[in-house]
Amino acid sequence: MNDKLTSTADVETLIRDGMTIGIGGWGSRRKPMSLIRAVVRSGARDLTVVGFGGPDVGILCATGQAARVVHGFVSLDTIAIDPHFAARRQAGTVENVEYDEAMLVAGLRAAGRRLPFEAIRSGIGSDAVTRNPALRTVRSPYDDGEELLAMPAIPLDLALLHLDRADPTGNAQCLGADPYFDDLFALAATTTVVSADEIVPAGSFADAIPATLLLNRTMVDHVVHSPDGAHFTAAEPSAARDEAFQRHYAASVSPETWTEFHARFVDVSDEEYLQAVRELHEGGER
Repeated sequence: MNDKLTSTADVETLIRDGMTIGIGGWGSRRKPMSLIRAVVRSGARDLTVVGFGGPDVGILCATGQAARVVHGFVSLDTIAIDPHFAARRQAGTVENVEYDEAMLVAGLRAAGRRLPFEAIRSGIGSDAVTRNPALRTVRSPYDDGEELLAMPAIPLDLALLHLDRADPTGNAQCLGADPYFDDLFALAATTTVVSADEIVPAGSFADAIPATLLLNRTMVDHVVHSPDGAHFTAAEPSAARDEAFQRHYAASVSPETWTEFHARFVDVSDEEYLQAVRELHEGGER
């Protein structure tokens, strides 16, 4: 079995201009923030970002790297809408493709199954369909004759995910209650990178509860050891969302505050990031 361990520096070399990148997690929960900083450091532009968005989408909009966002929502959970995404969307500097959650799931599932589309009822009659001229419907070939949405596949060049534990071969475990489709992102992608808070020896999952083993080694190409790699988003049960830091991030939406936030917390190494977070909290900054 291949050892797939790599570094965030190596992940940077995987990222190219024009890629379609799927990002796991859900809102401000279990986002691969260490890997998002690798995307920032790569300098790649003209990216299509796909996901159930949170600060991952917001940061890539703020850096100008995301040219197009395909999403079910972009929320920080305790803050309704990511302000960086909202600002770029309102300014018209990022293309916005909005699906409902079930539509996005169907598109990822179709890509993972190597199908051109999946026939679903979700979205029929909603603005997500009526305002998107690229979407098509199909008629059931059976006696019911029902009109269904032909949700197109959403193939990904790269999937970036964060889970609690992984082994060097790419098996990965989600210990929390929110797996939220990371397996679909992995299956839809040509290349999948998973970061994990803990790396365990191969064979460690033999007695694990099967439902927690979200990814198997055939779905993963690269594994990164990234303690606190989801910070500041929630990574329960090991870490709650850092609400104070999230407020600090949300307040960085002006050009002046973003320049400072970007230099201190985004375009930095993991070690520099965690040290800067400690200094922020120790200094009582908000």
